[in-house]
Formats: sequence, structure tokens, C-alpha cells
Amino acid sequence: MTQLTAVDANFLNIESGRTQAHIGGLGIVDTTLCEGGRLTRQDVVDLISERAHLARPLRRKLAAVPLGLDRPYWVDDEDFDPSRHVHEAALPAPGDDLQLGAEIARIHERPLDRRRPLWEVHLVQGLAGGRAAIYIKVHHACVDGVLAAELLMALLDLQPEAVSVPPDLTERESAPGLAPMVGKGLARAVLHPVRTAEELLKTAPYLDQLPIVGNLPGVREVSNTLRAVLRRANPERADLAGAPRTPFNASISQHRTFAFGSLPLDDVKKVRRELGVSVNDVVMAMCTGALRQWLIDHDALPSQPLVACVPVSLRRGAACDESNALSAMFAPLPVQIEDPAERFAAVRTQMQSVKRRFASSTGTWFEMVSGLVPSPISGLATRLVMQVVPAITPVNLIISNVPGPQQPLYVRGARILTYYPASVISDATGGVNITVFSYNGSLDIGIIACPELVPDAWNLVDYLRDALTELLKLTDAQTYETA
Repeated sequence: MTQLTAVDANFLNIESGRTQAHIGGLGIVDTTLCEGGRLTRQDVVDLISERAHLARPLRRKLAAVPLGLDRPYWVDDEDFDPSRHVHEAALPAPGDDLQLGAEIARIHERPLDRRRPLWEVHLVQGLAGGRAAIYIKVHHACVDGVLAAELLMALLDLQPEAVSVPPDLTERESAPGLAPMVGKGLARAVLHPVRTAEELLKTAPYLDQLPIVGNLPGVREVSNTLRAVLRRANPERADLAGAPRTPFNASISQHRTFAFGSLPLDDVKKVRRELGVSVNDVVMAMCTGALRQWLIDHDALPSQPLVACVPVSLRRGAACDESNALSAMFAPLPVQIEDPAERFAAVRTQMQSVKRRFASSTGTWFEMVSGLVPSPISGLATRLVMQVVPAITPVNLIISNVPGPQQPLYVRGARILTYYPASVISDATGGVNITVFSYNGSLDIGIIACPELVPDAWNLVDYLRDALTELLKLTDAQTYETA
């Protein structure tokens, strides 16, 4: 049996009628090579039946501890039946991207059934050009972005012909007995004050690096003192006094919009190479330019940088294969700078500083903070924080960059042409989330937004294209100057 970590449990705790904490991916597929030229629901059910043991989160469900004394456990679903999780729908003609985005948004805004393994697959027929789509959503309590990509690889093939997989020899995980669960929960509750003190000592040296918190009276001095005592580096401090209010920083509704598009990865790599930055820096510069234009459209351009929460994978080997292993950096986005060259230079400088600060810390502050509150009240505490935090706007949005495979993948003979990620929005993190996934030579963009706050999310896809074009012009100018 495997117990959820504090981070895993928090992804359950943040859910409400307006916030769902699952992540997903939309694959557009060419079914030409499928038998009969069509990918069927039964094809998908058979695939998952054969390979679920290679992706264990697909067959595990939650086992709650009585009275909420401790975090839940993952156990194998004794009645596991993939057909309960696989659904099929069809778009009316013409089956365009706007219709597909609307269908996926409706699916994404619905909660997962906690009585079963926390995932669903939706096969959507009727796309223009004879294509189909397959949308997978999995709860964030099960996987982070990197593990989700690894699970995808376990289910798919590198060639049209399906390959045989090893038999399922794993032992089933059953629920622990009532007495052990209660006993462990009580013991954890008794020891929690000691563990909290330990975690606070580990976290305190880096509290001044967090938005809002770092500007509270005395926090900076305490962090500097502890770093000196521990003889750790004193990282540069970002100007993260607080994020400016924007139209998408307000209470979200339960509804979602999903917009998507692709950019040539070669163009992104050209910018990276010519301007001497990382792919993630290019993504951040593109998002800065796109958000600037969107804010101008809405007469809401602030005079200070936005603050983006940027998830960072801490996945190292097998030790964290079955839980979330992530932290986050906080990056200023200088949307207030008009000149593209100056704006890019500011993004590059800020990202260098952000990375140095993150590298100097333990990188596990998110895990530490998640475990500070005892399990019996963690759900209530998390919900209270989610209500209070939006009033001080610690961040404006989440921007995530997930690396993916650079070769084509197939599902029962259907070639996956593009794969668009979908993620989480909340009151605390803003009503828009931009996630990109690199796959087979393209940078696939997925934008989840609250339609009441961001009624024109598709414009952001266009503005990201414009921002990449703007960056390519900078590389041309640099080449000319060098010559």
C-alpha cells in the first residue's frame, strides 16, 4: 500500500465546486492506419486493459482513513474495469478546433469520481479531415506533469504496429486494516508538532523568496540570519512584493475554456540558440509578449511585472515514481516594457536570477509547506487559504513547460499528430493557465481559462505565435549586427 504525500493530498483538498485539480492532454490522431480506418472505443478499452499494470495510477483508487485522521492511501481497485472510464462522443459538422475546444472544456470542468481510479479517457469522433481526438484526464493527486508524460509513453507505441508487453506480475495493493490506519494516524498527529518545527527550520531560510511572504516584517532578516548560521548562499531577491491585479485575477466560476495551438519547435530552438537562453526562457518570453498584448486589448496593462508560478520537476529516479515530485519558482514577467528587445533582455535577466535563487534553496519548500498542517484539519485549512489568498494576489497565473517525446507515438495504429496539455486554474493562481508540451518537433500549447474572466482565450494562442515571430526577428537583428 502507498500513502499519499502531503503534496498529493493537497491536490485533493483544493477541490471545490469551482476548482478541479486534474490535468489532461488532448491528442489529435490520424486514424488512416487503424483497422477499418477508425479508432474505436473498444480499441482504447482493450489497450488500457492490456497495459494498465505498466501505469499503476490507472488502477488505484483512494482509501480514506477514518475521521480523516491521516492522509488517504492508494489501493488497487478490486473491481477495476477500464470500460467504466472510457467514453465516446462525436462532433457535429464541420468538427473544427473551436467545437473540439468547447467539448474538451466541458469534459475538463467536470470532477472525477473519487469512488474509482481518478482518470478518464474520452474519444471524440467527427473532426474535420477525417481525424479523431483522444482526451485523457488524470487527477493531480496521482501524477505530476512529468509522470503523466511517462504514463503516456507506457500506453502508446513508437510504431503503428502494437508491441507485446510483459504480463502483469505485480502484487495487488489492498487497503490497510482499520486499526493500523487509525494507529498510524494518531501517532502522526502526536508527532506533528515536532515535525512541523523541523520543517519550519528547513523552510525559514528561503521564506523571503516567496511572493508577499518575503515582504512581511522581519521575514527577510530571519531568513538572512538562518542562511548565515547554516552557511548557505544568500540568493538575489526578486521584486515579488505582490502581483498586480488583472482581469483574470478574481474568483473563477466552475466553467472552463480550452484553447490550443502548435508552434514549430525548430523556431523555438533557433531563438534559444541565437539568443543564448534555454527553451524555458523562450517560453517565458513568448508568454510575456502574449500576455502584454492581451492586457492591452483589455485596457489593463499594469505598470509593474506580472508574477508567474512556474512548476519545477524534482523527479530523481524511482524514489518518487508514484507521487508528485514538484516545486515552483516565481518569475516576474515584464509586460510593462514596450520595446521587444528590452523586454526579452529583462526576461532573460530575471530568469537567470530566478534559477539561481531556486538552485540555492532546497527546492522542496512546496512539500514542506504542504505538510505543516495536521491531516485532520488540512482540508479545512487549505480551503480557507484558497479563499483568503486571492485577496492579496500572490501570483497572476501558472506557466508550465513539460518536455515530451521527439518521435511520433501511436495508439492502436492511429498516429498522434499533436498533443495539447490542459491543467488547473484556481482563485489563488489566476483564471488562466498556459502549459506547453514539446512533442515530435512541435511546441503544443494548451490554455485553460475561466470564460467569465478570459472570454477570448483563443486570442492568447494567436498572440503566442506573434510573440515567437517577434523573437525570431530579434535573432535576425542579432545575426545582422554580428555580421
